Amino acid sequence: MTKLHFVASPVPEAQKALPTLREKYADAGADGAEIVVALGGDGFMLQTLHTFLGKDKPIYGMNMGSVGFLMNEYHEDDLLPRIEAAEPTVVHPLRMRAHTTGQDVEALAFNEVSLLRQTRQTAKIRIVIDGTVRIPELTCDGVLVSTSAGSTAYNLSAHGPILPIDAHLLALTPISAFRPRRWCGALLPHRARVRFEIVEAAKRPVSAVGDDFEVRDVESVDVAEDRSVSMTMLFDQGHNLDERILAEQFVD
Repeated sequence: MTKLHFVASPVPEAQKALPTLREKYADAGADGAEIVVALGGDGFMLQTLHTFLGKDKPIYGMNMGSVGFLMNEYHEDDLLPRIEAAEPTVVHPLRMRAHTTGQDVEALAFNEVSLLRQTRQTAKIRIVIDGTVRIPELTCDGVLVSTSAGSTAYNLSAHGPILPIDAHLLALTPISAFRPRRWCGALLPHRARVRFEIVEAAKRPVSAVGDDFEVRDVESVDVAEDRSVSMTMLFDQGHNLDERILAEQFVD
C-alpha cells in the first residue's frame, strides 16, 4: 500500500479533515511517506512544494481553498486508487537573486517573481534580457516573470498569457504599465536570463516577491529558471495540469 503523509492549511475545513484522513489511511509521517497529500488551496500547495523541496516526494493536493487550480477535488473515499492512477507533472522553479544595499538574497518561485512599487510613486524599471537592454525604462506599478504552472495565477490577473505546461516558455508581464503605453509583455524562452534594474531606487522603492518570499528596497533582481530543481505534482486522470491550462483559456 502506498505510504501517505497528510498536511493541511490552517483553514477550519482542512484542519477538520486532517485527523480523519490520517486515521483512515495510516499517516506514515513526513520521512516515511512516499507521497504527500496537501489539503488546502493553491497558496498552500506552493508552501508544500517549498517545504518538501529536495525530498523526492510527489505532492497530491485536494482543494479546500477558493481557487484550487493546482489541486484535485476533495473526496475522502477511494483516495489510494485515485493517487495510484494520478498523472504526474514535473515543474521547475525560477531562481530569484535580489540585490539590495549591502546584501544579496536568493529565493525559489514555482509561480512567479514579481516586482512591485512600495509607495505612491510609480516604479521605473529597466528590463535586460540575456544581457541586452530591451526596455530602458518601464514606468509601472510593477512587472513579473511567470512559469507555465504560475501563468494562470497573478500573471493572468495582470492580463498575461496562459502558457501550456510543456511550452518551455516564461511570461514577462507588466503590471499597470504607463510607459511604454502599448507594451503588453513578452514570451521568453525558458532558458532566458532576465535582469530588472531599478531606476531612481531611493525615490521610487521597489520590492521583489518570489512566491511568498519578499525582499524590499531592491536595486536589481536577476531571474532565471533553475532546471536543476524539480518537484512533481499529481493530478487525477483527465484533469492534469495540461488540461487545466487548456480549459482555462475557454472560460468566460
